[in-house]
Formats: sequence, C-alpha cells, structure tokens
Amino acid sequence: MATLSVVAQTGTLKGVILSGNNTPIPDVNISAGTAGTTTNDSGYYNIKIPANQDITIIFSHITFKSVIATFHLKNGEDVEFHPVMDDTIEQIATVVISGKTRKDVAGIVTFEPETIRNIPGANSGVENLLKTLPGVSSNNELSTQYSVRGGNFDENLVYVNGIEVYRPFLIRSGQQEGLSFVNTDLVQNVDFSAGGFQAKYGDKLSSVLDITYRKPYQFGVSADLSLLGASVSAEGKSKDSKFNGIIGMRYRDNSLLVNAKETETNYDPKFADIQTYLTYKFTDKFQLSFLGNASINKYNYEPETRQTNFGTLQNPLALLVFYEGQERDKYETYFGALKGTYLLNDDLTLNLIASTYHTIEEEHFDILAQYRLGEVNTNIGNNDLGEVEFSEGIGGQLNHGRNNLDALITTMEHQGDYKNDDHEFEWSIKYTNEDIRDRLVEWEVIDSAGFSINPPSSDAFNNQPYAPYEGPLEPFQNVRAKNQTQIDRVQAYLQWSKRMDIGDSEAWLNVGARVHNWTVKDDGIESNNQTVVSPRAQFAIKPNWKKDMLFRIGTGLYYQPPFYRELRDSSGTVRPNVKAQQSFHIVLGNDYSFKMWDRPFKLTTEAYYKKINDVNPYTLENVRIRYRANNNSEAYAYGLDMRLNGEFVPGTESWFSFGFLKTEENIDNKGYIPRPTDQRLKFAALFQDYVPNLPKMKMYLNLVYNTGLPGGSPSYADPYQYQNRLPDYKRADIGFQYVIVDNKDNYERGWRKPFKYLSLGVEIFNVFDVQNSITNTWVRDVYSKRQYAIPNYLTPRVFNVRTSMRF
Repeated sequence: MATLSVVAQTGTLKGVILSGNNTPIPDVNISAGTAGTTTNDSGYYNIKIPANQDITIIFSHITFKSVIATFHLKNGEDVEFHPVMDDTIEQIATVVISGKTRKDVAGIVTFEPETIRNIPGANSGVENLLKTLPGVSSNNELSTQYSVRGGNFDENLVYVNGIEVYRPFLIRSGQQEGLSFVNTDLVQNVDFSAGGFQAKYGDKLSSVLDITYRKPYQFGVSADLSLLGASVSAEGKSKDSKFNGIIGMRYRDNSLLVNAKETETNYDPKFADIQTYLTYKFTDKFQLSFLGNASINKYNYEPETRQTNFGTLQNPLALLVFYEGQERDKYETYFGALKGTYLLNDDLTLNLIASTYHTIEEEHFDILAQYRLGEVNTNIGNNDLGEVEFSEGIGGQLNHGRNNLDALITTMEHQGDYKNDDHEFEWSIKYTNEDIRDRLVEWEVIDSAGFSINPPSSDAFNNQPYAPYEGPLEPFQNVRAKNQTQIDRVQAYLQWSKRMDIGDSEAWLNVGARVHNWTVKDDGIESNNQTVVSPRAQFAIKPNWKKDMLFRIGTGLYYQPPFYRELRDSSGTVRPNVKAQQSFHIVLGNDYSFKMWDRPFKLTTEAYYKKINDVNPYTLENVRIRYRANNNSEAYAYGLDMRLNGEFVPGTESWFSFGFLKTEENIDNKGYIPRPTDQRLKFAALFQDYVPNLPKMKMYLNLVYNTGLPGGSPSYADPYQYQNRLPDYKRADIGFQYVIVDNKDNYERGWRKPFKYLSLGVEIFNVFDVQNSITNTWVRDVYSKRQYAIPNYLTPRVFNVRTSMRF
C-alpha cells in the first residue's frame, strides 16, 4: 500500500471492486490527488481522503475501463463504495507492476475460481485443473492426488490462507478419497508453482499449491447439485464491517462412477465435510481469523463379481472373479487454525498462527476372491458369447486388514513481512509436534488350484499338486506392527526480495534460506535428531524490448525431512534414522506475452533439472505409497514444460499444455531404471467456448493424454525384474451449460427474480469410453505356471447432470 498524505480532518472510503462477472479485481489503482492505494488479492481497498470538500477518485486497471467518482465526506465518516469495472480493455502508456507481475516473476501460475468450478471432471476442483498443466500428472481420475515433475504424491505442499494442510494417511485407492480438502466454493485465489519456489514455502521436493479463501463483502448463498453430490455455501458480514465469514458444506457420492466399473458391488460411500473461514477486525491494525474444517468419510464396499476380458483376437482370455466379504473404512479429520494479523505500520506486518490437525482412520477388510482364468467364447451366433468356456487357472485370494491410525499434529508459527522502498524481508519460525499412534495388521493368502503359494522371500518352492508339500504354510504377505511415534520439528526461514533497474530493463531478485530440525522418538527405539539447511534464490529480468518478454531462473538445495509414512518400512517398522531426501533444482523460464487476433496470449516455457540424493525408494500401488525407509538410492529428473494460454474464444481463457519428463533412479548401485512417476510425455488442453448467437450456452472441454507409467507389477516385486509400463492414459471430459440467469440480468418479477446466477448443464466423463488402467491383478495359470497381468480398469463413459445457483 502506498504511503498516504493525510490532513488533520479525513474520511475513509473503502470497499471491494468487482468485474462484470461479480469477481473481485486485485491490483486496481485508486488515486485521490496525491494520495493513492491499490486493491489486495480480494479486491478490497481502504483509503483516507480529505474531509469537507469534493474529492475525485479514479479507479484504474490495465485491463478494465476506469471508474471516476466524486465524494464529499465529513470528518471521521466511513463510506463503502463497491464499483463494478467494465471489461472493456483500456490501453495506458505507463507500466503497472501488479501482483500478477510479481507472480509471473516467481514462476507462479494463477487460476480464476470460476474456471475451477466450471471445468468438468470425475473429481472436479482445483486438482482437476492442475492436471491440465504441463509437468503435473495423474493417471487416475478418481483420485485428487497428483505428481509433479517426477515427484510422488507426498512431495507436494498445500496451503490454505498461509496454513499448511494435510491429507489422510491410509488411503490406498482413488475411490476411497471422496473430497479434496479445498472447497472451491470458498476459493478467492489459487497459485501454483511446479518447482524452484521461494524459501517461504516449506520443505517438500516438488510443488506448492497456495489457496486463499475469500473475505465476503456482502451476503450471499450458493449451491451446486449433481448426481455426484452437492455443495452449499453462505457468506456475509456485519453492519460495521468488522466481522465477516463464509461457510461451506459438501457431500459426495462416487456411486455413479464406481458402479459403472466392471466389478459389480454394493457400494455405500458417505463423504461429507464442513469448512468455515471467519475474520474479526478489532482495530484498523489488528484482526483475528479462524479457518476450520471437519470431514467424515465412510467407505463401505462389498464386491460381488467381476469379468475382465483381455488377450488377443487369436487368443481371447477372461478373468472371472466371485467375491465374498466386505471392506469398511472410516476417515475422520478435524482441522482448526487461528491467525492473528497485526499491522504495525504500512511497512511491517506481523502474524501469529496456531493450528491443530487430528485424523482418526480405520481400514478394516476381509475379502475372499475366487477366480477362473480361461478362454472366452467368441462365436457371435452362440448364446454363451463372451462366457468363459475352458478354465486354464482356478484359484483364490483372501485379504485381511485391521489398520488403525490416530494422528495429532499441532503447530505454532510466527510470520513477519517488512517492506522498505523496493526491498522486502519475510521471515518465520515454526514449531510442530506430530503425535502418531498406528496399528497395522494386514495379511494375504493366495491359493492356486488347491495349494497355497509361498511368499517371494521363501526358499521353499511349492510344487503342488504334482508333489506333496511338507513345509509350514505361510501367508503370501504378512505385516503386523504397532507404533507410537513422536516427531518434533523446528523450522525457520528468512528471505529478501528486491526490485531493481538494470539499464533499461527491470529485474527482480529473491534470496532466502530455510532451516529444519527434527527429532523422531518411538517406544523401544533410540531417538534421532537431524538438521538441514536449504538455500534458495530466484532472479527475473524483463528487457525493454518491443516484444513483451520475461526471463527467470530459480535454483536451490531443497530437502524433504521424512514424514511418518516415509519412516515406516514395508514391514511396518519405524526407522528413525531415515535422512531427508535432498534435491538440487535449477529451473529456467520464459514468458512471452503477445496479441493474436487482437486478443491477449502468453506462451510459458520452463526447462528444469533435478539431482536427487538420499532417495527413499518406494513402490506405488494405485495411490498407496510403500517406502523402503532407507536412503539407498539416487535419482535425477529433467524435462521441458510449455503452455500456451489466452483468449482463443473472445472473453474466455483456454490453454494447451505439453510436457516432456525423464526421471530415473539407481537403487543400491544396480543401475538406473525409470522411477514409478516417469511420465515421459504429456499433452493436455482446457478449452472454453460459447454459441455466438446464444452466448449463454457454454461448452467446457478437458483433454488429457499421458504416456504409460512404469507399474502394474506385483506389489512384492523387485522393480529391476519388472520394467513393463501401463497403457497410455487418454481421457476427454466435456460439459455443456446453459446459463438461465447471469450477473448482468435483473429480473423484477417471476420465478427468476431471487437468483443472481442460475445454470443447468450436462457433463460427459470419458467421452470416447477409453479403457484406462491403473494397476494389474496378477493370476497364475496352473498348467504353464505363467503369471497373467489382468488390467484393473478405471471408469468408462459416464453421464452427469449438474445445476449451479447463487442468491
């Protein structure tokens, strides 16, 4: 905020500046003579002007038509004014350094909340949009988890209003996940960095998702209803504008998607949560905010039968499975955070944050699967077409689990921000206590044609039914563990940013470092203490060229101290000596902004390289990560990301993405092999359109193509023996929406009068009905002793109906 020239008698003008579609506009310049200010990320402004005289205020923005208004305030009077700026582009000669420019400098991608809410997807939301970016991959539409530039799901930071949030621990499949933490109905701003981020962001190796929930400026209610669930939110503020709050409730039911899969089931999911963000302004200098979330997810699953056809036209095969038993899972998470903000003056801001996260998770299952592997009837005129006629393999598999986890994470943090001319200093010190109680009881027995298969670690080969086996029977997999783990962490960072001129060019520099100390304690093991230091730097320059170019470089030494899941090996034992994984990053980026068809476009290109040491190897099964809890590997990742975004259709934003990635690891010096996240090629597109003669009829298209990931091998397998890849992932989701009432309509009477916005639409998921697979089920042929990899397919084509409304 600029320093204001204030006379003895003043009045205060404040409010929120909106665009034509009712979205707050950040970085609007407000000038009143020699005084001035800008709106923040929520579109809010506050300016003092001389009292008892006519004062002309000019609201201007580089992409909106200016608004001019005159005010005559009394001494001490507070007036709220909420102007709406028209989206007519107005060219101005001077260069405005906006908040968006600062994000471009840092390599941060920003999304519009309205785009997030409209784009179709089996799991619509922020993560659905992230998966259209280059370098971001996910081959499972049922999951909200994603990998970035060769990292796994655990390597991504997520912040909401500057507070780090967490995911459940025991999730093993996408259909168990339900809801993402982020409630898109509450979102004001979304920032994403895919690497080379600043020191103020925490200790993870891959990415940062920084969400800001909005502060309401007026009362409103919104709702979204579909065959997959519902959400409703309400917002408002007090008459004196000191208190404002927003609350959202969601319910999701994945039955529409799960019941469309090839496995016939009795599926009873209940995913629900409630979130709120409240703010009270005690004085002009001090405010207190509260962010709260309560989530209760119940997952009841009773598979009945499954038939998967595979093989070739010459040798068609099928797997027919009959199930008994059920799975009953329950995940409860509770999160609360208090944040106090004190504005000491226009240059110094101090924050104090206290938060707690509690998760109670239960995973209980007993499922018996009895299978037949055989040849399929291909006689078109036969009544048994598609049925298994001759069985080559018969067997069974019994899975048992009684897994319980209770984790309590408590955090205290102080943050500071000091600005002095073109210099900015940011710092923080943070203490975290993680108290985790975990019981793991999980075993699997495999039977093929009447004999039990021994575990891979067993030296005794079972050759039944041809020869009797006299050794002891063992489960194929057997894990039993009970842990009570305490982890204490102390983190701190300090960073300095400066804007400068180099000749005729503008430049930005950011230098900072993080320190992270942690201690692991558990019953029956010796505690272990470690410390790492993470220096980071970013530099950007905008040459004074005719072409609008921005160049940037980011580098640093990034560490990821182990979280609980990374400390627990495949047997369930906690290994306190696991070191932090270390990654050296270098990211080179370029933004080229230009006009095409008299509309704005931007081409973003980034090349990156990561050298990773002390790697903790893992296997990936669906979305479940199993670590070796041993720093016995090294790895690298490099690639190229490109994204072209702009107004391909006037008034809408669309983009096309391309990504190339290669990431490999060397475990125990056996040689380099692809990592589980080695997503070589990525193409994606997000396209928005409307009917020219009927602009209220809109279309949203979401396209993703990923080359196949390494995987599909048995969970026990040595990765050096299984180097096969899953098939390429191809998916297209499309949505059609008719806007019955929009923000520009003003109905004086009739049934549409109460609505500020109302739309009705149809969504088609997986338009081309592509059979994508996420893992394989491995079964044996009793005659040849061969193992067959039977793909576990994801969702087929599914139709959804959706309506959205605001009051």
